Amino acid sequence: MNFENFSFGWLQIDSRIYDYDVVIDHGEIRKRKKGPSKQFRNEFGHTPLSVEEYIPWKCARLVIGTGAYGGLPIMCAVKNAAKRREVELLMLPTREAMTVLNEHPEDTNAILHVTC
Repeated sequence: MNFENFSFGWLQIDSRIYDYDVVIDHGEIRKRKKGPSKQFRNEFGHTPLSVEEYIPWKCARLVIGTGAYGGLPIMCAVKNAAKRREVELLMLPTREAMTVLNEHPEDTNAILHVTC
């Protein structure tokens, strides 16, 4: 999988443009379904990443791209779940997350946010 390009509002993986947040689970790309996390929006001023939504935990490392400016809130319960599952959690602005994914893809899943 080749993480090629990123700009506010979109990213490019294997020559395909995605204009929405994506979840990458063992090489399969799907749209992030934020609905379960929307209940926390008022608390954070933005829909955060919460354990209520699908998170691809079956990996050694989970990379979370926090957006163009690193603004995606990640709830403490997500960090605690990673620790409990012994999954290395990397939370980086999306451009940096894509670099990590290109350099160290082995046993790594990801959630990539395309705005903020």
